[in-house]
Amino acid sequence: MNLDTLSLYCDVIRSSSFSLGAAAHRISQSAASQAVRQLEDELGVQLIDRTKRPFMVTPEGKKFFDACLTLLDDFEKAKAEITAQRTLVNGSVRVAVIYSVGLHDMGFYTQQFTTRYPQAKIRLAYLHPDAVVDAVIGDEADLGILSFPQPHRSLTVIPWHSEPMVFVCHRSHRLARRRIVSPKDFEADKFVAFEGSLPIRKAIDKALRQRGVRVNVAMEFDNIETIKQAIAIQAGVSILPKPSVTHEVEAGMIAAIPLEMRELVRPIGIIHRRQKLLTPTAETLLQFLQSVKR
Repeated sequence: MNLDTLSLYCDVIRSSSFSLGAAAHRISQSAASQAVRQLEDELGVQLIDRTKRPFMVTPEGKKFFDACLTLLDDFEKAKAEITAQRTLVNGSVRVAVIYSVGLHDMGFYTQQFTTRYPQAKIRLAYLHPDAVVDAVIGDEADLGILSFPQPHRSLTVIPWHSEPMVFVCHRSHRLARRRIVSPKDFEADKFVAFEGSLPIRKAIDKALRQRGVRVNVAMEFDNIETIKQAIAIQAGVSILPKPSVTHEVEAGMIAAIPLEMRELVRPIGIIHRRQKLLTPTAETLLQFLQSVKR
């Protein structure tokens, strides 16, 4: 029994697949299955019930999985402490970020970070929210930034900040000069919504339901940029995060008015793999993002 075998076992359980666990360790599926059987022989218990498809983890297997996670985490922490002298912030850090945050915020943070640490480089990838999660879990990104981050057993989720939501319309709309807008005010208007599967759509729908309002959904899109374009050509109105419309409001393209729904915000979070030791550059960037306020 060694750490590599324990790590392999954890990856098999975490992915619910011998083939995926084996691929993560660059070994064959049969080799992964044999390694787990050797663990079972050494422990004298069945860890995985292979008679079911997909396989089921036994109570003993779950207990051993939790113990392995703790052991591997402690080992990584100890290794990090021993190598703590490697604190030079240089090289690249990979960040997967949703479009609306990346396009409007990351330019500022990237400039500030690289000015402070000129030997470091941030490599940004603009992705759909689900793809951000997949990129971090798949070790294609060191950090991920997305809205409405959900708990995940493979991820550490760090709240970053919350963005107020505002009513957005064309500058010639009858509500464009209001100081504050109630959901009832635009109930009959054509509403440009997010796609139903997105967390932001669910949060908006919930807030509207709580006020007994059912908007007239005319279009659905999966990103903020397309929704803003629709509003700019007077195709409808919407509810969007305030920071995401700042440039368009300043350019006089659209209007953004506070809502009588102060509790409606878009939470932004930072994620990274729970079992992965961040590089000094990635760790420094994480701390930087948490400390710098725009």
